[in-house]
Amino acid sequence: MADDDTPPERVPLDPHTFGEEQQCFGCGPHNHHGMQLRFFREGDEVVTTFEAREGWEGAPGIVHGGLQATLADEIGAWTLIGLKGRFGFTSSLQLRYLRPARADRAIEARGRITDDLGSRVKVRIVLRQDGKRLLAGTATYVLPTIALAEKMLEQPLPEAWHHLARPDPEG
Repeated sequence: MADDDTPPERVPLDPHTFGEEQQCFGCGPHNHHGMQLRFFREGDEVVTTFEAREGWEGAPGIVHGGLQATLADEIGAWTLIGLKGRFGFTSSLQLRYLRPARADRAIEARGRITDDLGSRVKVRIVLRQDGKRLLAGTATYVLPTIALAEKMLEQPLPEAWHHLARPDPEG
């Protein structure tokens, strides 16, 4: 919170950051099978709200744990975009499930950068439902140059992603 206890401004992040046609399961605005998450910067955090669809359960009435992990990874990745203007590849995701996530209620996800080593960044992730922590963890991301991204992908990096890559040390 700000000094005057005013909540930080909620600034929407562009859902087309990766191009109009990108099909990410978590954030692709046109992936009708995906989560279609929208993200906002609030001060030194990035936040999103997730609502499970029918059929996204594990145990009856509980959001599948793998989808919770996907939500955690997405909030971590978009924390980089919202706070650093960079994309990263997930190199580590350490999560602790604290209580069941009910499928009939919205989940809030928040990310905050805890360590920034330039080419590697750690993000603290918390998922909450009804104000209670559901999941807490840390994700580590490698922030690639265009050359490193293309090597990892084994194909050219889409042009729409170039502005999000870490600058090449030689250039």
